[in-house]
Amino acid sequence: MPERSKSSSVSNLPLILDIDDFKGDFSFDALFGNLVNELLPSFQEEEADTAGGHGLGGTEALPNGHARASSDAAKFAQGDSIPLFPEVDALLSLFKDSCKELIDLRKQVDGRLYNLKKEVSTQDAKHRKTLTELEKGVDGLFDSFARLDSRISSVGQTAAKIGDHLQSADAQRETASQTIELVKYLMEFNSSPGDLMELSPLFSDDSRVAEAASIAQKLRSFAEEDIARAVPSVVGSATASRGLEVAVANLQEYCNELENRLLSRFDAASQRRELSTMSECAKILSQFNRGSSAMQHYVATRPMFIDVEIMNSDTRLVLGDQGSQASPSNVARGLSSLYKEITDTVRKEAATIMAVFPSPNDVMSILVQRVLEQRVTALLDKLLLKPSLVNPPPMEEGGLLLYLRMLAVAYEKTQELARELRAVGCGDLDVEGLTESLFSSHMDEYPEHEQASLGQLYQAKLDELRAENQNVSDSTGTIGRSKGTSVASSHQQISVAVVTEFVRWNEEALTRCTLFSSQPATLAANVKAVFTCLLDQVSQYITDGLERARDSLTEAAAMRERFVLGTNLSRRVAAAAASAAEAAAAAGESSFRSFMVAVQRCGSSVAIVQQYFANSISRLLLPVDGAHAASCEEMAAAMSSAEGAAYKGLQQCIETVMAEVERLLSAEQKATDYRSPDDGMAPDHRPTNACTRVVAYLSRVLEAAFTALEGLNKQAFLTELGNRLYKGLLNHWQKFTFNPSGGLRLKRDITEYGEFVRSFNAPSVDEKFELLGILANVFIVAPESLSSLFEGTPSIRKDAQRFIQLREDFKSAKLASRLSSLWSGSS
Repeated sequence: MPERSKSSSVSNLPLILDIDDFKGDFSFDALFGNLVNELLPSFQEEEADTAGGHGLGGTEALPNGHARASSDAAKFAQGDSIPLFPEVDALLSLFKDSCKELIDLRKQVDGRLYNLKKEVSTQDAKHRKTLTELEKGVDGLFDSFARLDSRISSVGQTAAKIGDHLQSADAQRETASQTIELVKYLMEFNSSPGDLMELSPLFSDDSRVAEAASIAQKLRSFAEEDIARAVPSVVGSATASRGLEVAVANLQEYCNELENRLLSRFDAASQRRELSTMSECAKILSQFNRGSSAMQHYVATRPMFIDVEIMNSDTRLVLGDQGSQASPSNVARGLSSLYKEITDTVRKEAATIMAVFPSPNDVMSILVQRVLEQRVTALLDKLLLKPSLVNPPPMEEGGLLLYLRMLAVAYEKTQELARELRAVGCGDLDVEGLTESLFSSHMDEYPEHEQASLGQLYQAKLDELRAENQNVSDSTGTIGRSKGTSVASSHQQISVAVVTEFVRWNEEALTRCTLFSSQPATLAANVKAVFTCLLDQVSQYITDGLERARDSLTEAAAMRERFVLGTNLSRRVAAAAASAAEAAAAAGESSFRSFMVAVQRCGSSVAIVQQYFANSISRLLLPVDGAHAASCEEMAAAMSSAEGAAYKGLQQCIETVMAEVERLLSAEQKATDYRSPDDGMAPDHRPTNACTRVVAYLSRVLEAAFTALEGLNKQAFLTELGNRLYKGLLNHWQKFTFNPSGGLRLKRDITEYGEFVRSFNAPSVDEKFELLGILANVFIVAPESLSSLFEGTPSIRKDAQRFIQLREDFKSAKLASRLSSLWSGSS
């Protein structure tokens, strides 16, 4: 801290600044405050004293004892001014002195810094020199360590080589020792053929059986290899080989005896369930042919393979009591129970095998293979008796379908067994492939059996339907047929339910195809074969049904031909013939309805087959190129025969309808209908009775066609019928003569016919009947107006020429000559 002696406000002693004041937490404010605090308090004290003097009459006492008047009076009285801040000079002097001392201090500090830098530089040089010397020493030390490490490594390698040589020498010594022992044992076995009495105690000591077995196998291997390498042309080698052959024979005999002894011990331990002894014997026996004899022996002695009662129990569980007919559902339940029992048995054996045998997977493979090839195969042989395709079993005994259902149940359940056995463990055995092989003899002819079964079912169904139809015919008798009212009743009608049953058979067969066929190509081939059977069945069934319905139409046509009315008949004969004709007409109408029902059911049947193909068949055929398209073509070809029968039947239906229309027109149309007498009465604007009867008949009979047909088939049928009706009416009206009032009635009939045929929705037919209405005007207009009728419709002039000749006044009005110029001009 700066120090100064304070005697007066004028003279100040020099400041004393210490370098230590600038060390540590140096503060300039503190330094400055310490410098000026000694001067500024005196100024404050003087101000305080001045304030006190004003209170004593305006004078204040000075430090030297003189009184001072008030400031203003004093200034003017004395004529001398006092400084406002007298300490300024002292502060300036103080600051100058402080600066000088600070400069001196700085010089001292700079001097010290210079000395310190010089000293540090000297020390740094010494330090660097020391570091350089240390680095050289460390490098030398590292080199020493490297040489030492290299030496140690060399010594270690030498020691390792020495150890290897020692270990090799020890191994050679051990091998030589063992070889000496083996040669000694080999000489014992080579002493004389069949003499095993003079062998070392090792080979008869039961406690050293494992060691004896190992040595015997080594001796046998050595002797057999030596014989294999022997060269007969060298006498010495030949002699040595003959000597070793004796040893080989004796060793083989000993190994066989030892193996049998171990197997006996293994069996005894197995009966006592001593797993440790069994495991020990199995481990020793593994040295003989990799233990195959022990594994085969263990599997062969399992009760499930040697107990006859177990095998008989299997048969009873699956097939039931002897002589009873087993059903697929009962067989499925029996197989499930039996296969569960087999799986449980194999699982228990697996636990024993894992604890006993050193190679449990090999034993499991043998066990599972034996289960499938012996126990399962024995059952399948009794369950699946492949029937003959030439002489199949009758349907009363289940037919081929029973065999196929049994095959499907057995296959599915056996596949499930294979998966269960795979889960239990079967080593490297291809259990799925082995399971497939159990059914290979049945799979070879499976498609043929499936097709034959579908054919058998179809034939049985037809026989059933024929029997039902015969029973109906017998119960009905011939009363209805003698009246001619139900010709079609004796014919069996197509049934959609029957076609649905065909599809159901096919679906079941398709399920079996999917079950038996794992490859897409094989599956597609089998599915195509099965679907072809359905197409053939449905095609034949509906075609036969349509043909039977056509037969009804043919019979009705024959009845019409027999009762055609002749001329010059007596009233009694004519009445009988008319009655018979009515019966034939009723038969024709009934046959028409029956055929339309057959066509409708045929369409429904085809739709069922198409839906079945789209939902079930297509997805199985699509993965194979060309299979789907081929089946579509085959389906179209199969249905073509039914389409042909339907087309012919529809033509016969049109013939039947037109025959009845012609009969009604012939019987009901009177000559006076179109040539009413001119008696002055008002003309009759009603349609003729013949027209009314024909329209009523058409409305009644075509109701079945409107219901049965649809789409293009309906349009084509009605268009053809409309054209035939048009031609029939033209030909019919050619038989009559018309006067003007008859022409009006004809026009009324044409309107009635036209309104009816409009329900056909056939524009071409509507146009023809509209032209007929125009054509009827030739009977109504005056002769001189005939030429103007055909100016807008020249297409009907040919028909108009024939109609004009039917006018009552054709000759009297000389219309032929009057219109000759018109016809020649138009031609």
